[in-house]
Amino acid sequence: MTGPAATDRRALLVVDVQTDFCPGGALAVPAGDGVIPPLNRLIEQAHTRGWAVYASRDWHPPDSGHFAAFGGRWPIHCVAGSPGAAFARDLRLPADAIVISKGRSRVDDGYSALEGTTDSGRLLADDLKGRRIARLYVGGLATDYCVRASVLDACRAGLDVAVLTDAVAGLDPDGARRALRDMQAAGARLTSSSALEVF
Repeated sequence: MTGPAATDRRALLVVDVQTDFCPGGALAVPAGDGVIPPLNRLIEQAHTRGWAVYASRDWHPPDSGHFAAFGGRWPIHCVAGSPGAAFARDLRLPADAIVISKGRSRVDDGYSALEGTTDSGRLLADDLKGRRIARLYVGGLATDYCVRASVLDACRAGLDVAVLTDAVAGLDPDGARRALRDMQAAGARLTSSSALEVF
């Protein structure tokens, strides 16, 4: 395949910027709402350029084994249809953003967005392939869990991945730093949101 249509298709993936992961939420990422201003700028730029904009969300059943109450490790959060599962109020997603839901079964932790599905049931990994996306910009929450898992899967899928370091935040500072190293070691580039102004 040659030419920009085959080799230079780009997309933005906004990972889990949901009410429960922002300050005051059930599983709040410290300063998690700080990713929203740079992401909003990126979303506007990506949308203007005609790139696909994906937004993943945890969408757990109320009795998910992901939760401590049912044998997992996390407090109950982002239950499907609940206020806490809604995208953060100030996040400005375009009307045609492609929503990816993950962690939908009792036995699915739902860390990687690439294992999530569109409203029609298509895996994000398949949707990216179907649109011939080659370069994926990633921001969102949390650096040390769902961002990390999504980026590692995207790298394994052969995508050129850029992690937007000013548009991610982690639950644990040390864990977030390790996650960034892991993503870089897997082949992801670490850059800032200004990258969209030059690519």
